[in-house]
Amino acid sequence: MKNYYSEPNGYLETMQKAYAAIRTFDLRISHGVGTHKERIDRLKQEIETADAVLVGAGAGLSTSAGMTYSGERFERYFFDFAERYQIKDIYSGGFYPFPDKETLWAWWARHIYYNRYVDAPKPVYPELLKILKGKDYFVITTNVDHQFQRAGFDKKRLFYTQGDYGLFQTAGGAVPETYDNEEWTEKAMEAQGFVRDENGVFQVPDSRSIRMRIPTELIPRSPSGKAVTMNLRSDDTFVEDAGWHRAAAAYANFIREHENLHVLYLELGVGSNTPMIIKFPFWQMTDTNEKAVYACLNYGEAYCPKQIERSAICLDGDIGALLFELK
Repeated sequence: MKNYYSEPNGYLETMQKAYAAIRTFDLRISHGVGTHKERIDRLKQEIETADAVLVGAGAGLSTSAGMTYSGERFERYFFDFAERYQIKDIYSGGFYPFPDKETLWAWWARHIYYNRYVDAPKPVYPELLKILKGKDYFVITTNVDHQFQRAGFDKKRLFYTQGDYGLFQTAGGAVPETYDNEEWTEKAMEAQGFVRDENGVFQVPDSRSIRMRIPTELIPRSPSGKAVTMNLRSDDTFVEDAGWHRAAAAYANFIREHENLHVLYLELGVGSNTPMIIKFPFWQMTDTNEKAVYACLNYGEAYCPKQIERSAICLDGDIGALLFELK
């Protein structure tokens, strides 16, 4: 709690803005005004002229970049788990009650590696960075795959609110620290029989002979020998470490420094599961700043409250394709 109140906390502040939005907006929604071309042209202009761009990114951005949790990627790397345990996709596999810790951590090694330590199949993140080149920007995201940093975004301008696949924490959250898991992940992948290709990326061998268990001695532990779990926000044991708090403070400061300026709130792929962290606060900040513009790029869920439709740009479609149009 001392850490919470010793410096600005953007996470708490964004929640407060979300509750303000709930009180402010009614149930009327708009899908934007103007033709598709007019909206694209307007967004181009806003990116060029805005004093700052605040990007809010959800799962839809990574999906557009090819970081899918089902289909070909799942069938290629998790085919054995699918056959034995009838798991249907990567997401649901993270909740499966595996019979032992050796199998559990074999699953998580693959889950971590293919969603954290490889680049996205499509260059959507690098293209977004090109569009933001030279702009005063900040990114808040609920994604935990670290693709922003892998694409070259400045880590001081990123706030990963929900954790990071690349970090472990002590089980139960008793210790307020996190631990990098890259070295462990690579050892666990090798122990299962994965082999590196010419680019250094682990692949299933041609024989498809891989194991679904890791050696007992490879079950991950904290530096002090305690049991660990993933640093992902699922309940109140989630560890918000020193790095998390620095990012939360940076986010709060960015909002305060630009709250009365021409800000473009650029929402990318945020669905209905986590509106409190990005969508609702973006609506509220647009509503309270007459210079602000809200842009929503989403496949099938591009909308805004009726009250701010004149300050909004809603573009329905694949985010990668929309970014290509902006170029």
